[in-house]
Amino acid sequence: MELQWNLDDLYPSFESAAFRRDFARVDSEIEKITRWAASNLKDSASPVEKVEAYIAQYNELGYLLERLSAFANLQVSVEATNQMALKYADRIQKKMIALTQPSVAFMKWLSSLEDLEEILSRSPVLQEHAFIMRESADKAKYLLSEKEEVAIAMLKSTGSKAWTNLQNRLSSTLLVDITIDGEEKKLPLAVVRNMYHDSDAATRKNAYEAELAAYDRIEQSSCACLNAIKGEVVAMTKMRGYASILEMTLIRSRMDRATLDAMLTAIKEFLPTMREYYRGKAKLLHHEHGLPFYDLVAPMGELTTRFTYAEAHKFIVKNFRSFSDKLADYADQAFESHWIDAEPREGKRGGAFCDNLHCIKQSRILANFEGSFDNVRTLAHELGHGYHGACLMDESYMNTDYPMPLAETASIFCETIINNAALAEASGEEELMILETDLASAGQVIVDIFSRYLFETELIRRREDSPLSVDELKECMLNAQKEAYGDGLDHRFLHPYMWLNKPHYYYAESNFYNFPYAFGLLFAKGLYAKYLEAGESFVNAYDDLLSATGKNNIAAVAKMMDVDVASPEFWRSSLELVAQDVRRFLALSSR
Repeated sequence: MELQWNLDDLYPSFESAAFRRDFARVDSEIEKITRWAASNLKDSASPVEKVEAYIAQYNELGYLLERLSAFANLQVSVEATNQMALKYADRIQKKMIALTQPSVAFMKWLSSLEDLEEILSRSPVLQEHAFIMRESADKAKYLLSEKEEVAIAMLKSTGSKAWTNLQNRLSSTLLVDITIDGEEKKLPLAVVRNMYHDSDAATRKNAYEAELAAYDRIEQSSCACLNAIKGEVVAMTKMRGYASILEMTLIRSRMDRATLDAMLTAIKEFLPTMREYYRGKAKLLHHEHGLPFYDLVAPMGELTTRFTYAEAHKFIVKNFRSFSDKLADYADQAFESHWIDAEPREGKRGGAFCDNLHCIKQSRILANFEGSFDNVRTLAHELGHGYHGACLMDESYMNTDYPMPLAETASIFCETIINNAALAEASGEEELMILETDLASAGQVIVDIFSRYLFETELIRRREDSPLSVDELKECMLNAQKEAYGDGLDHRFLHPYMWLNKPHYYYAESNFYNFPYAFGLLFAKGLYAKYLEAGESFVNAYDDLLSATGKNNIAAVAKMMDVDVASPEFWRSSLELVAQDVRRFLALSSR
């Protein structure tokens, strides 16, 4: 079965007539919208017609740029040294800079209209895009002058974005020296990190030690990348008038501080329960001082079942169909149409992601599949992202940009479907293994994500004063892990380099890309509980919720399911579902 994706529906190649035509067309389209903005945004006459015209041009140009940039960047993600892809990714990024001027001009003009609500009510097109228009008008107060915004956009291409690209290349091309069965090998970082799922304890520890040793070769360069990126963000945040980077992130996430505080309050209360789980797992693995970091995701039980890629395909589609045919059919199409790049290989980035391509009504998924049940869960997770995109395909391009916290809803919902289906058929050692795999994943999203939130908070606080050294970054990470995991982990075996192998820290436009995962897990679990109560009637409401995520704030989306996300009680009720699994695991493990 094909384990690499096919990008032909985007373009056959960079040399193809279609790619060259569209690449050349970008300049004329950007020039067109720039001229339009200069001549039409001088006064408030005919506001309905002007807003409609801008939306139409924005959507058309969005499809074009998405198609071009996706083709280049998807190739870079699996071939970090592909010079043609790198060249075009950079050139397309630079072309996008030219959009800054008309975008800023439109937002400032929109915010100047005296009766925006009345204007939005006059047209079906404007009503459909009303939320985005209101949001654009509100965000205008954080904009600098047009000239300054254009200059900033130009400088970012050789600033934060260049540093991001460098760190991605460093981590994607890093080969880890490791001895396996007496043979010295050089393996991609993603392959070595997958060894944490190996059933052999010595292999897991060997992978951990080899991984940490390998980072010595890129730690200084990655440290420079991180300091440069966060330094730029600190400066930009102050210039724009945000109170903090966290406030800016919450505004961009369409989430208020009350919701974040409610969720964090519940998580902090829940940490002792997760520490019980970690100590219980440590006891089963014969560790006396808590769980070493390299055993956080160690498989439990004697079950050694491995999945071929074809078996993973069949397993996922079968269990997705228990929820809805639409979900199952989407997943089946993703496998059959080669939308997934599954095999780990040199030059390919680690981890997993999904890129929803509204321009061709498809998606592409990157994974590093080696046959573990956790790998199957990861595929289900990314297919959930893809399904979220599928539910948005009838929306305009402008209405498909959902905020980070809601981005994890469908992915974790799909994980839950797969995990619960597996548990329903399991018993004995198999039940213990599946249950523990789910708890290990939940621990990553609740406890480890909390440690990353603590780390980034401290990183930003210190970076406002001066750059951090490698030793300071390691110190901050270790302190965050100790605070989050407590006595659940063996403090002699933590992971001081988690700041280096997680790409989220290196996204200048996506700061605090950690708490959205916790939000997604707990929101999805709360929704799944509602599904168990409502049954089939839930399915259409769930699809409606996903289709609304690009044109509403988080509170409004949650309210569609009668959920108050600003209440700690909702988060506590979701965490109680995890607590039930912890108690079940501890009971099974004590037999």
